[in-house]
Amino acid sequence: HPESKESSSLLQTAVSVLQSSYLDSTSQDGFQYSQAILVENEVFLRELRAFAQAKEAAGYSQEELEETFAFLLFDNEDEAKEVCQTGLRVNSSSISTLGDPAKGVYISKYSDYLHPRPWYHGKSGYIVICKLIKGKVKVVSENYTSSYTCPSPGYDCHVALSRKSFPSKTSHCQAFEQSQYYVYEVCDGSSAERPRQICPYIVI
Repeated sequence: HPESKESSSLLQTAVSVLQSSYLDSTSQDGFQYSQAILVENEVFLRELRAFAQAKEAAGYSQEELEETFAFLLFDNEDEAKEVCQTGLRVNSSSISTLGDPAKGVYISKYSDYLHPRPWYHGKSGYIVICKLIKGKVKVVSENYTSSYTCPSPGYDCHVALSRKSFPSKTSHCQAFEQSQYYVYEVCDGSSAERPRQICPYIVI
């Protein structure tokens, strides 16, 4: 069907979000985006708002409550759609450096570092752009042992020690791991299966 105005402006919105979230300036010319689908999951939007309200009542700052974007990459459309329907759930990550993958979820901060291996020419995939409220963020040192870092009480998100610039010897894999958010929601001592502060927004 001919592209409607609405879907082309959605594509523009999505592309501008992606392009403003590149880590590497050479990515500007490296990617082509074709189709954007708006994910309107009322449940997740409601829960994102409820999370924000609860944290606001708990005295969080405006900065902590600000919505930002984060990204997930899938090889096929079905996987991308599934996350939009069921949400990002614990036990979905192969990374464990910032926290126990059974107690939280991982999501990428940069739209061009979405996988441990670099893109190769001709590769395609589906990116889910999510809205994220980071809440209280704790910087943790990366943990490569099998005794995983647990969610930190009083926080909502772990990030790796910030490196202002990734040195050229940093592998793509390291840059990917170091730019993840580890997001969790702990209620009454147990971890939510799906943290409410992540809400799938657009599939592209």
